[in-house]
Amino acid sequence: MKLICVEEHVVDRAIARAAQPALDREAPYMRLQSSSNAAAHARHEHRPSVVEMGEAVRLGSDLGDGRLRDMDEHGIDLQIVSCSNPAQLAPRDQAVPLTQAANDRLAEAVAAHPDRLRGFAVLPWQDPRAAADELDRAVRRLGFKGALIVGRPGDTFLDDPRYEPVLRKLADLRVPLYLHPYHPVPQVQRAYYAGLPDEVTTGFSLGGWGWHHEAGVHLLRLILSGVFERFPTLQVISGHWGEMVPFYLSRLDSVMPPAVTGLSKTITEVYRSNVWVTPSGMFDGPHFQFVRDTIGIDRLLWSADYPYLSLDGTRSFIDRLPVSEEEKRKITHGNAEALFRL
Repeated sequence: MKLICVEEHVVDRAIARAAQPALDREAPYMRLQSSSNAAAHARHEHRPSVVEMGEAVRLGSDLGDGRLRDMDEHGIDLQIVSCSNPAQLAPRDQAVPLTQAANDRLAEAVAAHPDRLRGFAVLPWQDPRAAADELDRAVRRLGFKGALIVGRPGDTFLDDPRYEPVLRKLADLRVPLYLHPYHPVPQVQRAYYAGLPDEVTTGFSLGGWGWHHEAGVHLLRLILSGVFERFPTLQVISGHWGEMVPFYLSRLDSVMPPAVTGLSKTITEVYRSNVWVTPSGMFDGPHFQFVRDTIGIDRLLWSADYPYLSLDGTRSFIDRLPVSEEEKRKITHGNAEALFRL
């Protein structure tokens, strides 16, 4: 059965270098995501393991034979590849040339292996109109299938009216935006996650809790601000089983019904019509079952979060899912082919 994975990354070293000074100011604790974290991560048969950061950077820089070998070994037919570096943290005057060059490099790799790779655009969020223009170029000229944002676009979230040109362009082009998590707002991180042992603070702030919570807040702000009512064709992808949101949809509807939000639909109804969910390598049966029951099989895509997680267990987890072959077909490739018009 064909397998398409949609949250698989490339490391763009030029963007990483340009963003590092701002990242050091906003989230110095991120440097503790090191080999010690990977070494301490318990390996489990049939499950992915955390990849040591230096090795992840090496793997993520490879858009050729090494990546294709890993895909072949684990039965992955197609990756939709995205830049994992926060372009919005680069200096404003460098953002447009940096993102254009990164998109051009990814387009070259896709052109070399069109049956195995597709691309998401990285955008210069510092200038929303330039970001809309670059999205248009990436989709119309380079053939990309959407865009991915790592964290917030700036000091605020995408519901800020200044980002409306990009959201409008996404809706007009009918391509999705992948909302990927990153470090929390610095004031939030200090108030909520600091004051513990360094490695605990790092894990709590980032992949253990904080960046999933922030990405969930990001999506909920889009819903509550009426973005999807203004742009009903806009589609968003949310990883890590929906960044906590599916597990609280019923509560959100109860506390904030349309009479409170002013929306024409419930939060759950908006979610089911405008959001797609992927596992991002979190291969846990109860998570899958809950999300499937809550939002439906037709809104599930697949992802492994390569190269930050290994590809171990990707196929075996799918094989063990208690679903029909038709449902497996949808989550492994059918839904992705429909959303991305592959």
